[in-house]
Amino acid sequence: MALFRGRERSGGPRPAGPGAADSGADRIGAQPGLEPQAETPRPSARGDRRRSGADNQEGDDVANIGKSISIKGDLTGNEDLVVEGKVEGKIDLPSNQLTIGANGSARAEVTAKSVVIVGRVSGNVSATERIEIQATGIVEGDVSAPRLIVAEGAVVNGSVSMGKAGEAAKPVPQEPRPAAATVAASG
Repeated sequence: MALFRGRERSGGPRPAGPGAADSGADRIGAQPGLEPQAETPRPSARGDRRRSGADNQEGDDVANIGKSISIKGDLTGNEDLVVEGKVEGKIDLPSNQLTIGANGSARAEVTAKSVVIVGRVSGNVSATERIEIQATGIVEGDVSAPRLIVAEGAVVNGSVSMGKAGEAAKPVPQEPRPAAATVAASG
């Protein structure tokens, strides 16, 4: 039986000496011809949503614009975006979520799958799924989404248009009211 110097991360012992082969038979309780299984990666304790490689195409990454950053121009992308700084121009995230953070402000025409406003937006906001304006949120412009959540204390200065996803809201036809009948009292 071989001497062991320590344990590898997978928990199995490591053969002593440089260049020693690990056939699996040298380990205590191991069966000859069976290879050790790779350790299963554990999820991050922080719940980090960032991924690498081919997963980036799924739109699971989150980009951040810090509170000391100011951008003038058009923003487009295929990942979620959190704005804590200032953006002036146009923001277009058709498949992702945009969050205007507590320190964030946008003077922009905003289009996204979903929008959460904690800070301030000056411009029209359009979402294909939902718009949420939290208690500290201020919107100075028209809002259009199939679902709208407005917390008490939030400010919306503009029109609100709600309809099904991908469909513009249609005005509800009003039925004509019958003319008031005049009743004469006879006496």
